Amino acid sequence: MNRAALFDVDGTLADTNHLHVVCWWEALRQAGHTVAMHDIHRALGLPSESLLRHLLGDGRDTSEDEALGTAHDTLYGTCFDRLPCLDRAADLLRELDRRGWRVVLVTSAGSSELDALRRAVAADDAITATVSAQDVPEGKPAPDPVTHALGLAGAAAHDAVFVGDTVWDMKAAARAGVLAVGLLSGGIPRGDLEEAGAVAVYRHAADLLHHLDSSPFARVAGGAAT
Repeated sequence: MNRAALFDVDGTLADTNHLHVVCWWEALRQAGHTVAMHDIHRALGLPSESLLRHLLGDGRDTSEDEALGTAHDTLYGTCFDRLPCLDRAADLLRELDRRGWRVVLVTSAGSSELDALRRAVAADDAITATVSAQDVPEGKPAPDPVTHALGLAGAAAHDAVFVGDTVWDMKAAARAGVLAVGLLSGGIPRGDLEEAGAVAVYRHAADLLHHLDSSPFARVAGGAAT
């Protein structure tokens, strides 16, 4: 049976969360909505429609959703040629690939945004497959993106680890029966990640790479070996 290393991208492999916060804040401001950046930050990781529902409520004018999403995408698109990769993120993916893991990216990003993120991370040689917002009927925190990624990797839930930086990542992994590992690089507190289902939390990709042999990846690999 294959082993699957599933990774969120924004805030996990690429240092982009605060760019998203500013772009959503500006898109909402232009449409006449006052939303605190702190609240936007905590909603990151949700698909656009779910993010807007979380921030503006079910009673919002949903006819605005498409325009708000387009405004965010347009603003964020101006950053595509300079998205920053987090330190050692590519090394982490390559080390897992070297150890026989199938690496799958699992993100709420659309196709053009995902292409830009993959260029930023620059580790395509280690990536088996990707799951984007268009590939599943429901995004995080539903388990759909994680279960779809397992199918692409040909792996069972107990032979997989999911790494992300938001509570939505942790909840999606837990609901799919996959061990969830949290990273603090996205700015979400350790306690929130643990409450949402993280079995281990590391500062960032470089920290996880340094502790890989004592991480949940070692636990899964050891179980598979037996």
